[in-house]
Amino acid sequence: MPAGRPRYAGGVTDPTRASSSAPAPAVAAEPDGAAWADDLRLALELADAADAISTERYRSADLHVSLKPDRTHVTDADQAVERAIRSGIEQHRPGDSFYGEEYGDDGASHRQWIVDPIDGTANFLRGVPVWATLISLVVDGVPVLGVVSAPALGRRWWATTGGGAFSSEHDGPLRVSGVRDLADASISYNGLDYWMSAGRLDQLLDLTRQVWRTRAYGDFWSYMLVAEGAVDMAGEFDLQPYDMAAVIPVVQEAGGRFTSADGDDGPWHGSALATNGLLHDAVLGVVAASSSAPGDGTRS
Repeated sequence: MPAGRPRYAGGVTDPTRASSSAPAPAVAAEPDGAAWADDLRLALELADAADAISTERYRSADLHVSLKPDRTHVTDADQAVERAIRSGIEQHRPGDSFYGEEYGDDGASHRQWIVDPIDGTANFLRGVPVWATLISLVVDGVPVLGVVSAPALGRRWWATTGGGAFSSEHDGPLRVSGVRDLADASISYNGLDYWMSAGRLDQLLDLTRQVWRTRAYGDFWSYMLVAEGAVDMAGEFDLQPYDMAAVIPVVQEAGGRFTSADGDDGPWHGSALATNGLLHDAVLGVVAASSSAPGDGTRS
């Protein structure tokens, strides 16, 4: 795939934009996320089915692992989970389209389900418990529902536009932190090699010198920690829409902000920057660039 063109059904880089100057469409939200309640119930049921498949294959002696053309790993569990979720969408939402990491898309539509069957495949195949199934509903290019299910951690997060963000370990809605100064911030950068490949290593190092604490928690986990208020910023490069679509509603409904590393909204730009909102402009001021080498979406 050409550099700088994150893949999307129908070959559109960002479906919210007819041109670079056109604004993204507003997605109407009913009180408490009622507009998406039935879709959320379905997504949670699909996450249950995915967890049953993935946990059975996790740490299996006969787990089949192969390399995709982009040299990232795929397991039989990734494929089985995606097939199960796709089947559920076809049965219960036959008018919706589907875009998954392993089998691609079946065409564009007003409503599209975007799925990463196992985010953190490298962890999964090595027996590291930080991996999750990501399920998102995107309406007119805007993620309105996200479910992040991490059965090896015994945790799940979910959110809908207007309905708040929640997790299996919290009694009430999730809230991001109230940290206002970079000097007090804890950040997760997810991997030096991605920043280096994007030509942003110097910016990252500059940022690390300005903050209190740096870690690389990795994959979905960094963004869920932002939503929970445990981490104040997470960012990375070399991403595809299925890496980001499900985490965006969780971060935003928890009060945070999610853009690309250059401040563009949505999961269509190959990079991610999630913060508690209070720090977003300050972080963008350090890491954003007028030009860079966008990633090609090869995280595994």
